[in-house]
Amino acid sequence: MQESTSSVVRRLVVMRHSKAEASGPSDRERALAPRGHADAGEAGEWLRDRGITPDAALVSDALRTQETWAAVAEGAGWDLEPDFSASLYAAGPDVAIDLVRETDAGVTTLVVIGHNPTMAYVAELLDDGDGDADATTSLITRGFPTSGLAVFTVLDDWTTVGPGTCRLESFHVGDG
Repeated sequence: MQESTSSVVRRLVVMRHSKAEASGPSDRERALAPRGHADAGEAGEWLRDRGITPDAALVSDALRTQETWAAVAEGAGWDLEPDFSASLYAAGPDVAIDLVRETDAGVTTLVVIGHNPTMAYVAELLDDGDGDADATTSLITRGFPTSGLAVFTVLDDWTTVGPGTCRLESFHVGDG
């Protein structure tokens, strides 16, 4: 028996990768800087402290996002294999949102780790404006720096995710 969508609370975590080295063999192969590893671990601890445990993760296949995922998962104590996505690497906001819409209906918490400006645009687009006022103010005034993450409540099922359809619960930027 399938649960009705109204009884399931879904969460979406939108995160920008952590601080990366300025160069690498290619853009896709840029590794995290030492500060990036530390910031990603701290972001994982922050998520753990709020009881956020994903049952799915969509991560760009770039090295810096893969390393961000590994450090976040370690900091949070998660043991989850992410879906590394070539499509998310170069995705604009529309494609990134389309990828979220493809999430399996059984997933209740999804973490997405990608690149700017896409992650910032996605966070701004999804926000319905009725969430936590401090989080909204912080998102608007601080931008979406490396290791920035926004936690949303998805108000319906994954297929309905789009502009103004998610409620911003919290926004986090590390001290790094």
